[in-house]
Amino acid sequence: MPESPETHIIDYRAAEHLLAARDPRGAVKLLDSVIAAHPENTAARLLRARAFFAAAQLRPAELEFELVLEREPDNAFAHFALARTFQRSGRPEQAKRHFRLAAALDPKPEYLKAAQFDSDIRSGADDDASASDG
Repeated sequence: MPESPETHIIDYRAAEHLLAARDPRGAVKLLDSVIAAHPENTAARLLRARAFFAAAQLRPAELEFELVLEREPDNAFAHFALARTFQRSGRPEQAKRHFRLAAALDPKPEYLKAAQFDSDIRSGADDDASASDG
């Protein structure tokens, strides 16, 4: 049976359910065909990036999140998720940059907390105090 747009919508929705049911690899398999047919579909790429992340496939997740951000540079969630990917990959400076971009784009409490703006303010104050001691 040939694939149709309806098939891709069904596969996308099924992939959402698989990811929610903690089957990220199953979700990736469904999304591969959706993205092959619709490579411009940013929502499908974002869902596949989330599935890669949940499956601990960090490099593919990173590449997908970056592709989403090329198309939607103001996508706060994609910045946050890419930051989490960098964090899990042991790349804290890259993570910090994207956590801060996410918080700047959408000041959700979890984005602000991850951005750690207040810790820089405190450490900056400590730096000022130690500079005046010298």
